[in-house]
Amino acid sequence: MIEPTLALQTAIRTALIADPAVSALVPASQIRAGGSRPGKTPCVIMSDGNTALHGQDYTAQRAAWVYVDLHIWTLDAGEDAAKELAFAVTTALDKSMTIEGGYCDHFRVSASRFPRDPDSAYGHGVLSVEALIRWII
Repeated sequence: MIEPTLALQTAIRTALIADPAVSALVPASQIRAGGSRPGKTPCVIMSDGNTALHGQDYTAQRAAWVYVDLHIWTLDAGEDAAKELAFAVTTALDKSMTIEGGYCDHFRVSASRFPRDPDSAYGHGVLSVEALIRWII
C-alpha cells in the first residue's frame, strides 16, 4: 500500500480518466496532483490532501480518513463551464473507489464550491472528497 493520500489521488485520477463524460471535457494529461493555478485548462488539480490516522483496527490492519480537494479550472469559458466539468467529475466519482493495496470502505464527494477567481477569465470550482481507507501491514 502506498501512502493513503497518494493511493486516493491515484484512484481518483484513474476513475476520472476512465469516464467518457470527463475525458470529453478535459484531457487525461490535465488531471493531476498539484498546488497552483494551472498553465493549461481545462483541468482538474488534486490538492496534497490530509490524512487522519486511526491506528490499528486489528493486529495488522490500519485505517485512516483521507481528505482531498479537487480544483476544477476553465479559461475563457465562463463559470458555467467549471460547473459543467465539476458535475461530470462528481458523477464519475459517484461509485465505490478501488484503492491499490488496500480497501476503501467509504468514499464520497462531500462539498462543492465555486469561488470567483480574481482573473474573471478563469472559472474555478472546488470539490471536497473524503474516504475511509484500510490496509494491512
